[in-house]
Amino acid sequence: MSSAETGSDRLAGLLAEHRELEGELADPAVHADAGRARRLGRRYAQLAPVVETVRALDAARDDLAAARELGGEDASFAREAEQLEITVGELTTRLTELLLPKDPDDDKDVILEIKAGEGGAESALFAGDLLRMYLRYAERRGWSTEVLDAVGAELGGYKDVAVAIKSRTDEGIFARLKFEAGVHRVQRVPVTESQGRIHTSAAGVLVLPEAEEVDVTVDPNDLRIDVFRSSGPGGQSVNTTDSAVRITHLPTGIVVSSQNEKSQLQNRESALRVLRSRMLAAAREEAAATASDQRRSQVRTVDRSERVRTYNFPENRLSDHRVGFKAHNLDAVLDGELDPVLDALTAAHTAELLAAGS
Repeated sequence: MSSAETGSDRLAGLLAEHRELEGELADPAVHADAGRARRLGRRYAQLAPVVETVRALDAARDDLAAARELGGEDASFAREAEQLEITVGELTTRLTELLLPKDPDDDKDVILEIKAGEGGAESALFAGDLLRMYLRYAERRGWSTEVLDAVGAELGGYKDVAVAIKSRTDEGIFARLKFEAGVHRVQRVPVTESQGRIHTSAAGVLVLPEAEEVDVTVDPNDLRIDVFRSSGPGGQSVNTTDSAVRITHLPTGIVVSSQNEKSQLQNRESALRVLRSRMLAAAREEAAATASDQRRSQVRTVDRSERVRTYNFPENRLSDHRVGFKAHNLDAVLDGELDPVLDALTAAHTAELLAAGS
């Protein structure tokens, strides 16, 4: 079977799925289950660009055929045909990109974790800078954020912090942020440096698709739940009750904790959200024959040598080493202007998929 036939079959399947979803969403009974309605609505919104592009392409092709037919009699139609040929080409390229294989988690919300690595106090401060950058970016996009767990450091910043990022619409956050996973390196003069020397340190970023309960089944019998007293920077106690929660998933050995909330129940729910997301990510990796592109860059060790991006403060420069992207507005990037580098990463990934399918 040719790639053209495969693409045609895939397109027909997606159009049929869109029609089926439209019918389901018109059924009031579906909306009695809020979770199901949300999942169907997200998938429907995900398919909408394909349907809209197909309709625009069909209309442009019809207009082009008519303009060509009349072009021999009227020069204005000939000029219109030339423009329509460009439009048809652009829409065809757009449709080809939309039909590329998608990560099954692209439309999910995200749990983003930042872990300080080499560099001690400076690394923790940088982790705090990264957290602010992502929170500001989420604010710019109209996403909601919730800090699930945070372990502060003595001089500021974080040793470890996890934040949930959710879309208020059907926008897929994982598709946008998944390439942020990896080791981020910073070069600057630390606040603790008395000689003015530039130091290099690193922090790791993990981006997990947030799992819903239907995605991952967690057997309570597989969990060991420990409670302990919440602590602040340097281990000082900030809570007089055992409200912090640590959950160990015994079959996989995954350990998560939460101490950000005052209630033990709230911390337990936060920890379970992170656990489900880590289990989903692990299951996706295990099921894949080879690690997907975005998973290859997930943090294994927070080592400076595994960097995906460098933030050079003296030169106000950001460099993404995967695509050769450079920007000389580091201050603006750290204030949430991430779209240019994310666009570059997404475009490079799309080009790789196109090349693989050609």
